[in-house]
Amino acid sequence: MNVSYMAVVLDSADSDALSAFYANMLGWERMKPDDEWIIVYNKESRNFPLITFQQIENYERPKWPAEHGKQQQMVHLDFHVDDVDEAVKHAISCGAVLSDIQLEDAWRVMLDPAGHPFCILPVHSA
Repeated sequence: MNVSYMAVVLDSADSDALSAFYANMLGWERMKPDDEWIIVYNKESRNFPLITFQQIENYERPKWPAEHGKQQQMVHLDFHVDDVDEAVKHAISCGAVLSDIQLEDAWRVMLDPAGHPFCILPVHSA
């Protein structure tokens, strides 16, 4: 059996806005192959992974860090960058927020507009 990794899928109440956020933050392109899905991809490499977005009617924003009885995160994304402070400023300018809880001094936990946590880490931590 041959298995390959293709994409991570993020749910949201507004997949158009969330895909626009990630495309803007990463400098990637958006593609809408049909009415149900939006794909964000790196046009320079056209390689996987992709970030795919699915519209969910009754989407519940995840609570991070986890809180009993609340919708918990199901996945988070890690982005490795040359300059964490600059990447955080850029992510905020695109619509992300810095999480109130930070776990390490070297990297930052951010929340996208739909509440999905993601981390910005220095390249050397890869």
